[in-house]
Amino acid sequence: MTDKPTVGMLGTGIMGAAMARSLLRAGHTVRAWNRTRAKAEPLAADGAQVTDTPAEAVAGADVVLTMLYDGATVLETMREAAGALRPGAVWVQSTTAGLDQIPVLAAFAREHGLVFYDAPVLGTRQPAEAGQLTVLAAGPEQGRETVTPVFDAVGARTVWTGDDGSSAAATRLKLVANSWVLAATAATGEVVALAQGLGVDPQRFFDLIAGGPLDMGYLRAKAGLILDGGLTPPSFAVDTAGKDARLIVAAGASHGVRLDVAEAAAERFARAAAQGHADEDMAAAYFASFDGR
Repeated sequence: MTDKPTVGMLGTGIMGAAMARSLLRAGHTVRAWNRTRAKAEPLAADGAQVTDTPAEAVAGADVVLTMLYDGATVLETMREAAGALRPGAVWVQSTTAGLDQIPVLAAFAREHGLVFYDAPVLGTRQPAEAGQLTVLAAGPEQGRETVTPVFDAVGARTVWTGDDGSSAAATRLKLVANSWVLAATAATGEVVALAQGLGVDPQRFFDLIAGGPLDMGYLRAKAGLILDGGLTPPSFAVDTAGKDARLIVAAGASHGVRLDVAEAAAERFARAAAQGHADEDMAAAYFASFDGR
């Protein structure tokens, strides 16, 4: 084993492709697969080996990294790759999945002799492309010497939450963090929509809160995307944000916590997606404030 493990990258959407490029820049060998091969093809120009099947991507890999839509998609893909998985290989599972799905994925890892790390990431397209994500990780001490170069390549910081990936400790923290991100995103769309609906220039609101405790860079960044028409390409898509919101609601419900704001955000994302904004930046939940747009 060298200090640059070979990585089988399963999933090259917005985040997966950016993470693959960070790994390539750091000198890792990357074999990349995506269900829609066209989304993986551009990585060939950066030095990745683009494969036709998940099995081809993971064959002989030291590390398998999954960044797919949800836990069910991860399990389906890993089952397709099962015959080529190398016992003893490390599996870094970075997809945002439900709390009930992480133990299932960890059980799959045990069945196939994989060392499992629950390792979702915080950040969107821009920090992913810069290798500046925050990695939230849970997994055994033995094996960290293999995953550390991978985490260092894709992230600026790794936050260890425990030594048992099956506990979903990292995913729990990710869902808590995402609950705040999605609430702020939904509120940003609503405040811009309300200002416009009442005939108030949104800039007057920003001037009003400037420099005070209510001001925040995230609010201004997402509002800017809405007002300037910069919703494509997305940093994080409406459809995926809606999926995460539903996972957050379910996680709360399973632990006796009612999350009215997260539930409302999930409905807003679903409504915006139905209006044709599913593949735009999640700030496009703004459109859910208006009928027929």
